[in-house]
Amino acid sequence: MSRTTWSSSVPVPRQDEEERLRELGYQPVLARRMGGFGNFAISFSVISILSGCMTLYGFGLGTGGPAVMLWGWAGVGLFVLCVGLALAEVTSAYPTSGALYYMADRLGGRRWGWYTGWLNLLGLLGAIAGIDYGAALFTGAFLNLKFGFTPTAEKTFLIFLCILFLHAVLNLFNVRLVSLLNSISVWWHVAGVTVIVGVLAIVPDHHQSPSFVFGEFYNGTGWENPLYVTAIGLLLAQYTFSGYDASAHLSEETSNASVSAARGIVRAIWASWIAGFVLLAGLTFAIQDYKGTLETATNVPPAQIMIDAIGESGATALLLIVIVAQLFCGNAETAAASRMVFAFSRDNALPGSAIWRKVSSRTQVPVPAVWLSVGLAAVIALPSLYSATAYTAVTAINVIGITPAYAIPIFLRLRAGDRFQQGPWNLGRWSKPIGWIAVIWVAFVTVLFCLPQASPVTVQSMNYASIALAVVLILATVWWFVARRSYSTPQAYGSDREQAEVAEGIV
Repeated sequence: MSRTTWSSSVPVPRQDEEERLRELGYQPVLARRMGGFGNFAISFSVISILSGCMTLYGFGLGTGGPAVMLWGWAGVGLFVLCVGLALAEVTSAYPTSGALYYMADRLGGRRWGWYTGWLNLLGLLGAIAGIDYGAALFTGAFLNLKFGFTPTAEKTFLIFLCILFLHAVLNLFNVRLVSLLNSISVWWHVAGVTVIVGVLAIVPDHHQSPSFVFGEFYNGTGWENPLYVTAIGLLLAQYTFSGYDASAHLSEETSNASVSAARGIVRAIWASWIAGFVLLAGLTFAIQDYKGTLETATNVPPAQIMIDAIGESGATALLLIVIVAQLFCGNAETAAASRMVFAFSRDNALPGSAIWRKVSSRTQVPVPAVWLSVGLAAVIALPSLYSATAYTAVTAINVIGITPAYAIPIFLRLRAGDRFQQGPWNLGRWSKPIGWIAVIWVAFVTVLFCLPQASPVTVQSMNYASIALAVVLILATVWWFVARRSYSTPQAYGSDREQAEVAEGIV
């Protein structure tokens, strides 16, 4: 196989992706209608700085403050870029909808693939819950400004369910609509950040000093150790920098996926890294009243910053920009999660796999997988009805589920050494050092975000992410003994019987 470096200036060979998919063991059943930009766009939309940065901005203000948010973003972004580069290399070799778990299965065996798949699924479902619940919070703040709406926990959850339903319906159409919406999302995010930062830079009479923005430390967690507070404050950046495996999950619907999916992952990370830093700095410079921002009646600190800086009318307009971006983000994540459900069911890994792997003959979309994805996301967010800290726990679920799933195929690729057959997009001699940096970083953040985020630790304030992780691992272990004989990633399709089994999944 051709060996190239990861430099964009080096030409990479185009291969027959349908034939490559058959070589990996799968008969093509999804429509390959997404281009390279669309593949980049879905990961960029899922990362969504206007979702992650905005929804956890209040958490950042109280957990380390501006200094941790800004410098944490810069540092976390660098490490995540290493993870993305290493993952992109493995994606180029194995461009399938199963993505992470398929890579782990091929490189390490069935059990590696099994647990990677369950972790990836937990992370993806946690991401849908976190993104769409964040959109519900901002929608509540918007309605509060516009109509005097009171965003109680029950009303916010109802808005959340409506958003989940919207995303399910949009994902029932063919992948061209998903690709179109993601392409619009890229430009919406770029224009949105430009408008928000520009308005907050020009309109307010007062701005914070650079020493405040880059040096102010604030601890509202109840913990006394500043290093611990700084560490858990990294959640804002690490949560935002997740979901870029969407490019891999949509690879069976992407042209020239062995190259385009790998590039989509890397480009989405560095573009978000730059734009996110600008957004966080712009918001923080515009803070007028720190305590008032933290204790805002809107429940959304960025909304309070906008109200204080430019008035309610201007804040309402800027909030609308953010909400639309978050809706784009949730729609993209629903697409990615449903493809993971489809792929995992295709290999008989989920209870009821025969249902979830079915694909519409009209739209070539895994319809049951879409509904299951949004349904489970709703269940994950249920604790928000009674716990004030449940939302940050949901975001932590996303991080501790999906981030280890990124590292497992990278670790197995490193362990395989020269036995790993590189795809047309690879890191060359940088593969090992970047890969080990990625693995070590993931091990650190996985432990970190299982830890309690507020003190004292009570039923209301505890971090439920660790419980969610334990439940999924236990469920995966129990189900392994039930489904281990039927679960398998195929070596190759070719017999009439195997072709017929694949066809049964198309309705």
